[in-house]
Amino acid sequence: MLDQLTLLVDKSLVVSEDSRHGTRYRLLETVRQYAQEKLGESGEAVAVRVRHRDHYTAMAALLDSPAPEEHEQRVEQAQTEIDNLRAAFAWSMESADIEQALRLASALQPLWLTRGRIQEGLAWVEVALARHGGIDPEVSAAVRAQALANKAVLDSWVGAASTTEADEALAVARELDDPALLARVLYACGCAAVFNNEAAQRYFAEALDLARALGDRWRLSQILSRQSHAAFVTGDPITVRAIAEEGRDLADAIGDRFESRQCRFRLAGAQCFEGDLAGAISPCRELLAEAEADHDVMLRVIVLLTLGHAEAYHGDTDAARATAETAIEAAAELGEYYVGAANTALVVAALAAGDVVLAVDAADAAFQGIGAETGTMALNSAYFAQAVLAHGDIETARRWADDAVAATTGWYRAVALTTRARVAVAQGEPELAERDARDALACAAGVKAYTGAPDTLEVLAGLVGRARGHHEAARLFGAADAMRRPGGEVRFKIYDSDYERSIAAVRDAMGDSDFDAAWAEGAALSTDEAVAYAQRGRGERKRPASGWASLTPTELDVVRLVSEGLSNSGIATRLFGSPRTVQSHLTHVYNKLGLASRVQLAREATRYS
Repeated sequence: MLDQLTLLVDKSLVVSEDSRHGTRYRLLETVRQYAQEKLGESGEAVAVRVRHRDHYTAMAALLDSPAPEEHEQRVEQAQTEIDNLRAAFAWSMESADIEQALRLASALQPLWLTRGRIQEGLAWVEVALARHGGIDPEVSAAVRAQALANKAVLDSWVGAASTTEADEALAVARELDDPALLARVLYACGCAAVFNNEAAQRYFAEALDLARALGDRWRLSQILSRQSHAAFVTGDPITVRAIAEEGRDLADAIGDRFESRQCRFRLAGAQCFEGDLAGAISPCRELLAEAEADHDVMLRVIVLLTLGHAEAYHGDTDAARATAETAIEAAAELGEYYVGAANTALVVAALAAGDVVLAVDAADAAFQGIGAETGTMALNSAYFAQAVLAHGDIETARRWADDAVAATTGWYRAVALTTRARVAVAQGEPELAERDARDALACAAGVKAYTGAPDTLEVLAGLVGRARGHHEAARLFGAADAMRRPGGEVRFKIYDSDYERSIAAVRDAMGDSDFDAAWAEGAALSTDEAVAYAQRGRGERKRPASGWASLTPTELDVVRLVSEGLSNSGIATRLFGSPRTVQSHLTHVYNKLGLASRVQLAREATRYS
């Protein structure tokens, strides 16, 4: 009788998610009710549900220490059995066995990530932790630490990264002196701190050392994958390549297709940074096919985002818009954060196509979905600034651009500085515009990330031309044109009219023959030579050693935030750095301005502005 009723209960729990309103559901519900009635009559209901729970918890546990050749099959089995797994979790919660609930939720982490079920995974962990409340003596410290760490990882994938849970888990893991648990928790800490590169790399480095010492290649693959993401958000393709190539090779060796795809996606992103747009588009399309075959919803969406950006910069604006719209549709399955992120691809596609109204609407949708205080927002703020600038809202554009410059590094900062240079031109501040353009080139050159550098050269050429440096301007225009050709980068259509006016002004001032000769001189320069040539002008306009003009863009950002009343910790959060780094900037500012306190600085900043 018990075995028969167990079978009835098990089958009754397997309800297809897309058959909630049909004959099959009604039939299964009838079977479930009948089975529960008979179990109740037999007095064996609790025993059956415990056996059911234990069976599926044991099945889930296999995901947490996978045999490489069986991992994908086990994930697929968990996907198929999701309703039984839900029932097992529900019974653990109903029977107040919170430790079992947390074990089950944690073991299913590969399912949550590889099948786009992040929101469900978070819901399981959050409800169990809330019931536990941190005081249930029946829940071991190790299980709680693991659950907190897994929650931090899931949060990091939906833009809600917080170090609170990760820090708590880390304190427990260090106290327990369990190297395997510590490696897992340090990995989670790195994920939570992903937009604070200094902290993230410190956590990942320690986690890598532990994973290597333990010989845990699966954990090592995960750490390298997410470490490459931390490098990616700094806009540093050199570091991305070094980490992601090792991660990809290891993931391929152990058969971890999910982490292999993650690393290969970062490598395609590095190609986008570097200016190899055509080279990035092909692997993105290959990754899309793989993600669809493996039902990897999350990767499919984020690859679509990068593909849409690459297509826009490559000039295929129709494809870029179609890709962005596909991303938005697919992201609906993952929640508002991903829908917002997908809308950033539509912003870029619209800017490239010259559709200002669509760009502004998409920027608003992106803002609503992503949220104002996330690192993802900072990475995309420059595009939002470009959209509202094209729409004529210069003040809002300046705020967006300032925020983007303050909170980004590497390639992202180069784009942000170029954007702010355009805003400064619109505000009639050519000196600020020129400084930002030259700083943008320095950022790009520092990490060899040259997508967008032709735009920067053209902004600088327009400024130099208006200052009567016609020969230098013509050379810069020629260099920008030549820089676009190898990777196929185009100018966004919203900037075509300004570009054409600037070119015409310089040509008229020089005459066709001299203009064409200077253009050819610039076009003959390599990318590095062109950047070096543009930067040569910086020496003639070197910042003074003291006074407001001596402050770097980052120092100016710190001053601005001090004026807003933020503490060092608050400024560090806004700039995605550390309080110690903020204090270092403040010390330099005090020395350059001859000030001694925060109060004096705030007062002087008000006068200067």
